[in-house]
Amino acid sequence: MPTCPLCASGDTSVYHRDRRREYHQCHRCALVFVPPAFRLGPEEERAVYDQHENSPEDAGYRRFLSRLAEPLRVKLAPGARGLDFGSGPGPTLSVMFEERGHPMAIYDPFYAPDAGVMMGEYDFITATEVVEHLFEPGRELARLSGLLRPAGWLGLMTKRVTDREAFTRWHYIVDPTHVAFFSEATFRWLAGEWGMTVEFPAADVVLLQKDRPVVPDADDTV
Repeated sequence: MPTCPLCASGDTSVYHRDRRREYHQCHRCALVFVPPAFRLGPEEERAVYDQHENSPEDAGYRRFLSRLAEPLRVKLAPGARGLDFGSGPGPTLSVMFEERGHPMAIYDPFYAPDAGVMMGEYDFITATEVVEHLFEPGRELARLSGLLRPAGWLGLMTKRVTDREAFTRWHYIVDPTHVAFFSEATFRWLAGEWGMTVEFPAADVVLLQKDRPVVPDADDTV
């Protein structure tokens, strides 16, 4: 059986098969994932993304992104600096945060591949409709967590697995670029592994907060 791309466990089994590909589930972190043999190549993947027509001028797209932006924004200090990871061909969420006074960097492996921004430090990082595309979600999410300052927030938007029966009818698995499917249990496992707190403000939104540094009481100092 293939190794889980999130937690690297070899304890996995077939979760579902359809006429196009297989889906396996990890028994450790509950991630459902597509094995490497069924993934698209980079040119095929890029061709799918090139069909996206999102932009900051699209009011409907802004409403969609606000499901993540609004619950995250109220947790941020004025001027908090963010990174939008996987910004796509028409960066919009970064524009929305900048309009609220938050300086933003963007990164996308196809459309904004500036490796320099992946060496900075951020008060918050967003990734909307991104994690389901990651071939190596464990490595990529750990990298993002490492860019967060203490008490920083990682805001993710992705639809969640609920049960096996619903999965077989789920429109989300039809997209050939979707290869990693998270459940609430998966995010709770991830938060536990990283020592983060986790919140679920919407059915497709999760907020993870990095631990604050422990400040010793004055009485504890010598």
